[in-house]
Amino acid sequence: MSSDDSLHRDLDAAIGARRDLGPEYEPALIDSFVEKVERRIDQRLDERLDDRLSRREGEPESAGLNTPSFVLGAISLGTGIPITAISAAITDLPGLVVAWLGIVGVNVAHALSTRSRQGRRR
Repeated sequence: MSSDDSLHRDLDAAIGARRDLGPEYEPALIDSFVEKVERRIDQRLDERLDDRLSRREGEPESAGLNTPSFVLGAISLGTGIPITAISAAITDLPGLVVAWLGIVGVNVAHALSTRSRQGRRR
């Protein structure tokens, strides 16, 4: 028997009880039925979340696109081009080295923080 069948039976019972008990019990009957529906919704959501989490935990890190890392890499390359041009034009090689050390430092810090967060989850 599915939980949907159970909810249908509960609704039929609530309607029957309302007929037997009268309209003064209607709010309590409705509240009781709504609570059962909410519990069923929560149960379904929990099942879906558990399913997603178990699928996500089973995937190797390279199986999907790591969006924050991808975005950071794209931004680093996108900003690296004008930073390279500006720093090379103003301070030549020393400015160029400092600019790229900063870009590399941000990416390394992100990679290390991502790795430590993954280590804590496992």
